[in-house]
Amino acid sequence: MPCRSPRNPSVCVRSAVRKCALTVVSVLVSFYLKKELGGCVLHGRAAGSLHRRLSDGGDVPDAARGFLAAPRGRIRTLRSGMKQLPSAIVVGVKKGGTRALLVFLRVHPDARATGTEPHVFDRFYGNGLARYRDLMPKTLDCQITMEKTPSYFVTREAPARIYSMSRSTKLIVVVRDPVTRAILDYTQTLSKKPDIPSFENLTFKNRTTGLIDTSWSAIQFGIYAKHLDNWLQYFPMRQILFVSGERLISDPAGELGRVQDFLGLKRIITDKHFYFNQTKGFPCLKKAEGSSKPHCLGKTKGRTHHNIDPEVVQRFRDFYRPFNIKFYQMTGMIFGWDD
Repeated sequence: MPCRSPRNPSVCVRSAVRKCALTVVSVLVSFYLKKELGGCVLHGRAAGSLHRRLSDGGDVPDAARGFLAAPRGRIRTLRSGMKQLPSAIVVGVKKGGTRALLVFLRVHPDARATGTEPHVFDRFYGNGLARYRDLMPKTLDCQITMEKTPSYFVTREAPARIYSMSRSTKLIVVVRDPVTRAILDYTQTLSKKPDIPSFENLTFKNRTTGLIDTSWSAIQFGIYAKHLDNWLQYFPMRQILFVSGERLISDPAGELGRVQDFLGLKRIITDKHFYFNQTKGFPCLKKAEGSSKPHCLGKTKGRTHHNIDPEVVQRFRDFYRPFNIKFYQMTGMIFGWDD
């Protein structure tokens, strides 16, 4: 390109040097993002992560600092993307820890998810996949689009409907001790409907004989082996990851590591992202997605469990034991609920 200031060659030299410097910095930042932020090359979330690190005084290379300070448009023009159907879905289970998993996972710059539960494959399937796609966040090809609706796991039609959308969909199921899960389910319902019958009355058809009422949804949801049978009619076990709700509390980084591996993401979420909140009895994030402040789940998470007669709990455990053993055999995992 000819020099536009023949009387002042130094202007051309400075312009050429500036363009060359920007090119070098772009390459350096792209390499940094690929190495440190999960493999995506300078997209909105990754650039946002660098911006947050910069504003928080974090460790960001000098080259990246200069690039992030570039005039409006040089980075923001790359914050595009398209709405995609999800390639991974958290399908269950209710009161298993699905909300915590998604909040923790959204810290990853290459994982994008809807904030609310779409309920497309159980309640609103008639709305069509085009509307379903509209509910998703914009993503780039190197990012994963996700959603979570825990009721899918117990919905008979859900596996066939998701398979019809994409047979390669990855499925995540967060499970916990079915006895604890049922008590939490009841506790949540009780907080909304204080006049419902007692836990004991809902549990037994006949308290004297100890016959469990399996028609109660809180009990049905915990028969994991029965529901898994339905999913295996459509999806192979290699496309289903089972996350322990208990270990999600005791070792969140360990479980998130398994999830990141399953999704093909770089292990970015580690122990350094968590601290344990003694009051809630639950792990919290040191910095949530898009924030520099600590974040714990809402007040409904980690709520006090409803007190149940120990004899009722023991009968409950005896009821679930054979179903748990079958579930262990199907998944090849020992969750330790019967210890």
